[in-house]
Amino acid sequence: MAVPPEGTPCWADATFEDLDAAKDFYGDVLGWTFGETSSEQGNYTQAYADGRAVAAVVPPMPGQEGTSQWCLYFAARDATATAARIRDNGGELLLDPMQVGDYGTMCLARDPGGVVFGVWQPGTHEGFQAVAEPGAYCWAEVFTREPEKADAFFPAVFSYRAKQLEGEMDFRVYDLGERSVLGRMRMTDDFPPEVPPYINVYFTVADCDEAVARATARGGVLRFGPMDTPFGRFAAIRDPQGANFSVLDITTTAGEMPKTTEVG
Repeated sequence: MAVPPEGTPCWADATFEDLDAAKDFYGDVLGWTFGETSSEQGNYTQAYADGRAVAAVVPPMPGQEGTSQWCLYFAARDATATAARIRDNGGELLLDPMQVGDYGTMCLARDPGGVVFGVWQPGTHEGFQAVAEPGAYCWAEVFTREPEKADAFFPAVFSYRAKQLEGEMDFRVYDLGERSVLGRMRMTDDFPPEVPPYINVYFTVADCDEAVARATARGGVLRFGPMDTPFGRFAAIRDPQGANFSVLDITTTAGEMPKTTEVG
């Protein structure tokens, strides 16, 4: 695949204290297979859907134990320049740009509202080898209690255009060119106060209900859904180690597409 435009979601990984349990869970729910785990790479282990790299799992670094969560990475032409824009727009760098062998350059950051994300400047590892296919990434949304900060920050860092969905729900879509690449959702009182802001990653499945059944049978918690939408049938799940994600059957759609108004 060609290197995606800057600001495009291009990779996802998550930390798990029990890596084998994570492999078993996601292998069953999403049909993933896994590459070899190398201690030289910090036991970073790639996941594959139909033989193509779609995500990775990794043990936590010392001090990060007990905090499993998916991290979404955005493509950058120059990670150092992107890091500067993050700082200039009120974000915080959790990990300065760091070269990872010949694979690429990464950094980790937090937006002004507390949302953690990654930046990836591709080298030999360009990112997702498949998207919007069973087992692969298809969408993501910034869940934040401070949407005004997200709406100022992400378009400034990645040159997004923003559209507001009409209706009662406070939801925006960030576009790159003519393509929608990211959503932004205001966290309501439905979210317990102890749940931090985060980016919710969606993985494609052939059958949403079957994926939910497999997840709950293996100790996952159904947080919302399954529900039919114009974008597909989806459900929100928390895995047995506490990481939130969603599954989406993009072939099963219902209803009309919501109207949007361009803002900014």
